[in-house]
Amino acid sequence: MEALSKVLCINTTLTSLDLSFNYLGPKLGKVLAKALCKNTTLTSLSLSDNQLGSEGIEALSEALHTNIALNSLNIGYNQIGLGGIKSLSEALYINATLTFLNLSGNRHGFKEWEILIGALCKNSTLTSLDLSLNMLNFGEGEVLIETLCKNTALTSLNLNWNSLGSKGGKAMAKFLCKNSTLTSLFIQGNQLGSEGTEAIVGALCKNTVLTTLHLGDNQISSIGIKALAKTLYVNTTLISLSISFNQLNIEGGRAIMEALCVNTTLNALDIYNNDLNSKELRTFIEGVRKNNNLVSLTYLK
Repeated sequence: MEALSKVLCINTTLTSLDLSFNYLGPKLGKVLAKALCKNTTLTSLSLSDNQLGSEGIEALSEALHTNIALNSLNIGYNQIGLGGIKSLSEALYINATLTFLNLSGNRHGFKEWEILIGALCKNSTLTSLDLSLNMLNFGEGEVLIETLCKNTALTSLNLNWNSLGSKGGKAMAKFLCKNSTLTSLFIQGNQLGSEGTEAIVGALCKNTVLTTLHLGDNQISSIGIKALAKTLYVNTTLISLSISFNQLNIEGGRAIMEALCVNTTLNALDIYNNDLNSKELRTFIEGVRKNNNLVSLTYLK
């Protein structure tokens, strides 16, 4: 790592570096951070699952105060801790080049979320944020979502595999009614249920910017699917939709199928692994073929 660090200090051609799954630890994280203070060409850095801990993240965050080249940073699965989040948040107040940040799998506590959310409220350059697999519950999610109402830069948000529940879904719906910048929302595996899903899809009747929505594995019954189908009649911005691993069944499938005969903007649909037998699936596919705009359909188990 020290040899690589020296190279990074003088290299003027390398733009992307992936060091994921190398167990660098905090010590080597500090070595890399020193190189980032001098490097002016690296734009993408992935350090996922390296056991950097608070100490390593603090060093990297300090580098972000002076580094003006890096725009993509993946520090998922690094046991960041409170100290690391504090340092990273301070960097987000100052840094004006980072546009993508991956913090997945770090399982922050409420205190860490509060600190990070405060920084997101004022940061105006970050456009894509990955907070998947963080055990984010409704209370933490609600605070995050309410704060994001003040953020006018974020265009992509990944909240997959958290625990927002139906209440979190309702909070997200309120956000979508007000937000005018977010174009992609990934909220798979959050136990939204039909109630939370109904709230989110209801917001799509008012939201005019969201183009990608992933609602997979959210225990959505035919009631939630029907609500989604009604939205597809009137929404004119959504182009990619995933409802995989839910409870579509023939009733919900028919509702979606009929909506797609009217909808003219959706071009990608994922219904992978739903409650449809072979006959029902064939019927659904035949009906969907009437939609001339759909170019991608994922349905196999």
